Amino acid sequence: MSACPDPSLSSAARPRGARRRVAAIAALALAGAALAGCVVAPLPPYGGYVRAAPPPPQAEVIGVAPYPGAVWIGGYWGWSGSRHVWIDGRWERPRPGYRWAPQRWDRDGDGWRDRPGHWERR
Repeated sequence: MSACPDPSLSSAARPRGARRRVAAIAALALAGAALAGCVVAPLPPYGGYVRAAPPPPQAEVIGVAPYPGAVWIGGYWGWSGSRHVWIDGRWERPRPGYRWAPQRWDRDGDGWRDRPGHWERR
């Protein structure tokens, strides 16, 4: 008696466990093929466009760095979908060979475009 199913059997005649295995393998192959085409693209140079001008920056208490070499990333005004909201500053580990370019709002016609903060090469 062989452990391998008879290849001459139709899929309906195969044991239930074998059909499940074939279905699982097919699903994994399909998922792998779908994910193989995924690409992580860099963020666009500009974020959202809004009509309302951002308020002036808020004063922040920076405090002491939590570890040597930490870089302070200042707070900024973000957009919540209906209004500006303040996003508090934070400490981050620096990226070697990069500098932090802070978030900013650029005037664009009758509105404003968000330019997200990001690490850029020196």
